[in-house]
Amino acid sequence: MTSRKLAFLGLGVMGSPMAGHLARAGHAVTVYNRTAAKSAEWTQKHSGKTAATPAAAAAGAEVVLMCVGNDDDVRAVALGGDGALAAMQKGSVLVDHTTASATVAREVYAAAKARGVRFLDAPVSGGQAGAENGKLTIMVGGDADAFAGVESVLATYARAVTLMGGPGSGQLTKMVNQICIAGLVEALSEGIDFAARAGLDVERVLDVISKGAAQSWQMENRGKTMAADQFNFGFAVDWMRKDLAICLAEARANGAALPVTAIVDQFYARIQARGGGRWDTSSLIRLLRDAT
Repeated sequence: MTSRKLAFLGLGVMGSPMAGHLARAGHAVTVYNRTAAKSAEWTQKHSGKTAATPAAAAAGAEVVLMCVGNDDDVRAVALGGDGALAAMQKGSVLVDHTTASATVAREVYAAAKARGVRFLDAPVSGGQAGAENGKLTIMVGGDADAFAGVESVLATYARAVTLMGGPGSGQLTKMVNQICIAGLVEALSEGIDFAARAGLDVERVLDVISKGAAQSWQMENRGKTMAADQFNFGFAVDWMRKDLAICLAEARANGAALPVTAIVDQFYARIQARGGGRWDTSSLIRLLRDAT
């Protein structure tokens, strides 16, 4: 792959390994993180430079990629006085991997277009393990020419990169992903709890049904840890609640009915109230296991 000048903004559990894949692929990567110590730690592991602001990191970059927390973070890092767009050159591309709203994606798209910069909303699925192993699924919204120009860069840390439609389409697709996961995790929790209370060998049950129509990523990757009451890893409940709030707000706007999603969101609120905000989302089973 031809080396390109890139910037990566946000070095959390997802962003740090994603930026690392880019550096290992031979790209010239400048990183920015709100906590400067994380940027320094990243450069100790990888070739690259650090910058004190998003704008400083983005200056001169062909492609600027970001992975931050929520809509407000996206606005601050992309649109703020020291944000990426303040320094990006015409014809460059800004790619946002944050799971955020379609509204903010369209907002940043319009602001970028006004400056001659192209923008893609490109949330990811696959969790920390997917980021570390370079096996993420990336769903993209934006213009086809911008996508074509960066697809090979995104493929550095993905197993699938797909353009879903215009601005906001990537975020809408990620909402579908989270809606489906919420229902799956609750159903898996109920099934495992039922099996245990019925006196079955839970691991054997999971082994059998995972070879049939009930099979899912959640079952394959979380079933046994759920049965073992292990939740100190993976995608945190706090993050899922943020994502489900986005889904529910969008559903109110477009008229979609999400009754199961709304219920599961409240179940996650109960997990948070127990101090489990940083537990893996599979911790839903705790509510059933602890029930009298």
